[in-house]
Amino acid sequence: MSNPAKSIRIGTMIAATGGEAAKRIDEIADLGFESFEPFFWQTTNGQDLAELGKRCVEAIGDRDITISTLGMFGNPLEDQPLDRDTLQGWKDCIDNAHHFGATCVAGFTGRIRGKPLEDSLPKYKEVWSELAKRAADKGVRIAFENCAMDGNWQTGDWNIAHNPDAWELMFNETTDDNLGLEWEPCHQLVYLIDPLPQIRKWAEKIFHVHGKDATVRHDVIREHGIFGKHPFVFMRTPGFGDSNWTDIISELRLAGYSGSIDIEGWHDPVYRDELEMTGQVHALNHLKTSRGGAFIPGTGKYEGGDPSLT
Repeated sequence: MSNPAKSIRIGTMIAATGGEAAKRIDEIADLGFESFEPFFWQTTNGQDLAELGKRCVEAIGDRDITISTLGMFGNPLEDQPLDRDTLQGWKDCIDNAHHFGATCVAGFTGRIRGKPLEDSLPKYKEVWSELAKRAADKGVRIAFENCAMDGNWQTGDWNIAHNPDAWELMFNETTDDNLGLEWEPCHQLVYLIDPLPQIRKWAEKIFHVHGKDATVRHDVIREHGIFGKHPFVFMRTPGFGDSNWTDIISELRLAGYSGSIDIEGWHDPVYRDELEMTGQVHALNHLKTSRGGAFIPGTGKYEGGDPSLT
C-alpha cells in the first residue's frame, strides 16, 4: 500500500563536493531519512556527475529513499574563476540530474557584488533565462534558496532571492514556469518575517523545502535592536527553533506541495560537531511527527453516519 504521508518526505542534505556522497548515503541511510539532497559548494571539482549519480542510486539500493533535488551553491552571475565554475556546475547538474533521479536543481541566484539588489537584475535575466530553457528541455526545475548570505538590499556577494520583494522583481524578469524557490522558514525569521503567509502566497513557486529553523531573541531586540553587538537570532535545526512545523507542513499540504523537506544542518549553535547527527535525527523525527506521525490507513470516507445530522 502506498503511504500518502510520504507525499512530503523528510530527508537531509549531504555534501557532494568531495566525491563522498555515495559513502555518506550508505552511512546514514538506515537512520530513517526518506530523501537526500547532494550539494556542491561553488564547484563540482570536475567530477563525473553521471558516475556520481549512479553511485548514489546504488548506495540507496532498495530502500524507500529518493533524491529529488541537487544543490549547486555559488555565484554564477560574476566572472571570477570560482564563479565560472559555479555556472558550469549549474549546467552540469541540470544535464545530469536524471542520473540521480532528481528533477530539481537548487542554489543561489548569484549577485553583482557590492551593488544594490536591482543592479543584478539584467545579469540575472541573461543567465537564468538561458539556464531555465536548458533545464526545461530536460524536464528539470530550478529552485532559488532564500538565504541572504549576510547580504541585504543594498549590498551582498551571493544571492538576490532572499526577500519576497526581490522574488517579485525576479519572477517579473523571468516568467519561466520552471523557476521557483527552495524555501525555508529560517531565513524569513532572520528578517522578522512571518513565514506562514508566505506559503499561501508563494506556494506555486515553492519547488523544494529546506528543514532549517531559527530562534529569535526578542528580549535582545527590545534592548539592543537588530544587527547590533548582541546576536538577536540563531539558525537552528528543526525541533529546536521557533517555527511550528505542524502548521508549516499543514500549509504546504493545503497548498498542494509534494516533495521533500531536506534538513540543512551545520548551523545550530548547540547541536553541532559531535552533536550534529543527534540534532539531525531529532529533527528528522520531529518533522515526521509534525507531518502527522505514523501513517494509519483509512477509507477516506465519513464513517459516522449521515454527516448532515451532526
